[in-house]
Amino acid sequence: MPRTPAMARLHRARWVMTLLFAATTTACLLVLALLAVRTDAQSRTNDLDNSVSHRADGLARTVYFDNGVLHLDALQEDDLALSAEMLGVIQAPPTGSPRIRHAPTSLPDQAGLDEIWQQVQDDQETVLIATESGGREVQWAAAPVWDNDRIGAAVLVGADSSQSQAAHARLVRWLVLGCAALVLAAAAVGHALSGRAMRPALRGLDQQEQFLAEAAHELRTPLATLRLVVEGGSASLARAPAALDEALRLVERLGRLVTGLLARARVEAGTHEVEMTPLRIDQLVEQTVEELPDRTGVAVTTEATIVVGDPELLAQAVRNLVENALRHGGGTPVHVRVADGRIVVRDRGPGVPAKDRERLFERRVTGAASTGTGTGLAIVRWVAELHGGTAHLAAAPGGGLQAELFLPRRT
Repeated sequence: MPRTPAMARLHRARWVMTLLFAATTTACLLVLALLAVRTDAQSRTNDLDNSVSHRADGLARTVYFDNGVLHLDALQEDDLALSAEMLGVIQAPPTGSPRIRHAPTSLPDQAGLDEIWQQVQDDQETVLIATESGGREVQWAAAPVWDNDRIGAAVLVGADSSQSQAAHARLVRWLVLGCAALVLAAAAVGHALSGRAMRPALRGLDQQEQFLAEAAHELRTPLATLRLVVEGGSASLARAPAALDEALRLVERLGRLVTGLLARARVEAGTHEVEMTPLRIDQLVEQTVEELPDRTGVAVTTEATIVVGDPELLAQAVRNLVENALRHGGGTPVHVRVADGRIVVRDRGPGVPAKDRERLFERRVTGAASTGTGTGLAIVRWVAELHGGTAHLAAAPGGGLQAELFLPRRT
């Protein structure tokens, strides 16, 4: 169906809601991702620092001075020393730079050793220092070894932080990919939820457009007839009384039409329930045909039939069937038959191809020949389904078309 400005605004609002939902999700995920990245980086740094510092402290307790002589024999068989990634021992005289006493692995250069030694002297406890060696970042822990009342040596334990950094980088990449996937999923879910939330509004707009089209369809003929009656009465004083009576009858009909249309609008909007009452459908059909402004050529055959339904809506459906047959039957006689809960309206016009009959019950579909507009037939089917019945078109025996409205009889 054509998209009205109101529907276009609702669709734009849906996309705005989708974008807001996605933006909100992105902001939340970004905050959580930043916290996760920061926490992971801090955790890996702490784990590395704790590992090298604990190992350095343990090895520093196995190294000792005896009469100024540093003993390193325990390092040859200590598990902490054997499993250390990087290990070394430096010793310094009371004055001067430290020198390497034990270095099974590579150690920082002399400038780096001087810096580590100075830091140990200043803090007089295990210190942590990061250095670069061969393009790698190494985290060192230096634990002091006391010679009486002074620090005579230091045990250095190092660990390459590149593996930890690589694992952290992989985590960041997975977080980026995961957040992107979650944002897309959230946008899709938000779009679906916003669409579902707007369905009642779109349905209401569609019903409003349908109501306006059907109201115009229902009121067009009686209004045109009323105008002709009033113009005829005003042109001749002799015809004025009869024209006035006819105008009053048409006004009453218009009132019933408006009442029926409003009742239907309220039923479709869910604000009103149809009051089903037992009625003689044969009498309702006869009265409806009698009230038509042009009923020439319409023959009615009825049998007493009681159904349960709304008289205004049923009269509206019957009126649509008969007027469509009169308007599009090619001037042929129209026969209305009521029996066994079936209202059959037949003409002898050109008919409608079988492939087009069902389509003509769709709203806003314009047909040819005996069917008239799809709006009128859509009303007929809606009334039939509301009463638990059916409505369909079929080829009439001997030529023409017949429209049948079936209503369950009262048991």
